Amino acid sequence: MFLMGRAVIKFWRRPATYKTLEDLSAMANSHLWRPTARSMGKPSVKGLTSYNRWSCLAMLEEDEGDQYDWLSNLPDDVLLNIVERLDTTYAVRTSILSTRWKQIAAMLSKINLSVGFFDTEHVRSELTCDDVVQANQSMLEATRTMLESRTNQYTIHLLRMQFFLADGSVNIGQTVANTIATKKVGSVELTLLTEKDGSICTHDDLVTHGRQLSSFVDACPNTFSGLARLKLENMRLGESDFPKLFSISKRLEFLCLFNCDIGYLSFLEVEHPQLRELEILKCDFEMVDLKWLPKLTTLTFTCWESKHDPLSFGFVPLLQTANISNTALSSHKMLKLSEFLGKVTLRELHLNFESEKIWVQPEGPKELLQVFNKLRIVKLSGISEECHLSWTMFVLQGAHSLQELHIEVWDHLCEMVEDERHRKMLGYSKLKKDACVEWEGLPSCFKHRNLSVLRVYGFQSDDKFVNYILGVMEATVGLEDIYLYEKPGCEMCKHKMKKGGYPRTDELRIVLRNIFNREASLVRVHFPSARM
Repeated sequence: MFLMGRAVIKFWRRPATYKTLEDLSAMANSHLWRPTARSMGKPSVKGLTSYNRWSCLAMLEEDEGDQYDWLSNLPDDVLLNIVERLDTTYAVRTSILSTRWKQIAAMLSKINLSVGFFDTEHVRSELTCDDVVQANQSMLEATRTMLESRTNQYTIHLLRMQFFLADGSVNIGQTVANTIATKKVGSVELTLLTEKDGSICTHDDLVTHGRQLSSFVDACPNTFSGLARLKLENMRLGESDFPKLFSISKRLEFLCLFNCDIGYLSFLEVEHPQLRELEILKCDFEMVDLKWLPKLTTLTFTCWESKHDPLSFGFVPLLQTANISNTALSSHKMLKLSEFLGKVTLRELHLNFESEKIWVQPEGPKELLQVFNKLRIVKLSGISEECHLSWTMFVLQGAHSLQELHIEVWDHLCEMVEDERHRKMLGYSKLKKDACVEWEGLPSCFKHRNLSVLRVYGFQSDDKFVNYILGVMEATVGLEDIYLYEKPGCEMCKHKMKKGGYPRTDELRIVLRNIFNREASLVRVHFPSARM
């Protein structure tokens, strides 16, 4: 019943390392398990098709001789462990094999249900209202089948749901709420999709989605009170909606907001006692104030319109990792990390410049002492290929505990705006992309004693890269490994990429190793094939 109607519903898929039904069939065909066709409810051979995915289990034994059904007679916990390695949809299909297998399907501790993958603009643009309604209806049927037949005896450790915020979503939410109220449920994750992709949403679309969420929260407060993880997209909420959502979702540990706001260049204040991870992606807030988040450990923040500091760090004593990314325009302020991060003390910092203007201003060690004091890993990504690299050395000077430094140099062509007329219209800088970066350089006597790993992505065999690496080696005394990766790329812009000078032959790599070993003979130089 999970493939009814127009077959809109698709279920969340586990990583490829988990077993499929074919894998389970192969296991069952081994010498350990030899079930009989009779005990598995074997269908006729004539009726089999490529869609009878469960049939490989039902026909493991063609012989009519009496043989013991090892598979079906395994202990519950062992058989459950095997079934839980399948995708949820395949695991449920095993219930039709026999009463024994039906009982096992009702014991599943991880349930992942999704209306499908509609992440691309092309797919979203082709969806109709009927498609969305049918998808949610199929989702409702699957949810009721999976949840309402269960007993309190078995705990659901993970309940992950993804569906459209549209007609039918309230019924799904109420089913989830009933499950949370009457059965043992550990972690509940909810992703609410919108019919349109964010790139084609109008102001009215965003407002409509915001009202749909508000109505959904009012109709299903118990669903949100039990949530551990929540993902929202493409909506404009009222001023009271976010505080209301935070107050109801008391167990929330993870929140992702994509293209959400309270109005263009609005202000968001975040207070929550349990929130550990926060992602604010491509939202039009002028300022986000992390006022009181005592358990927050990880922050991801991308793309801001504000000409001022887009973040304010209040009480975030456990914050360890910050991932900050932006395509800076000429009007964007050069951020000073000592002021921007305030009193935050990080262990890992990732800054992505998205192949455009460098928007961080190098500072001296005295200014950075507070925010860089415990820093262990720094990743500087999306540095344009036209930029110099020497300015990145301010990280070494300011972070005396730094252990790993990652540098990625890459013009991501399929996401860049190259037409000069469009660049001017959008407000991109006319200057060189590192023109606003001012730094005096390292003192001649400076030595960093903790850096052990340097990773350079987009490495080319030219003076800019070679001299930079030699400079890092000269400034450190404990460097052990240097990893040099070729230029990153994606399928969309691979054909546009200029042929680079990455050392692909053993001869060129030996030459480079000899150059670097003259500076420090004990440093190991690697040329891995892996990409970032």
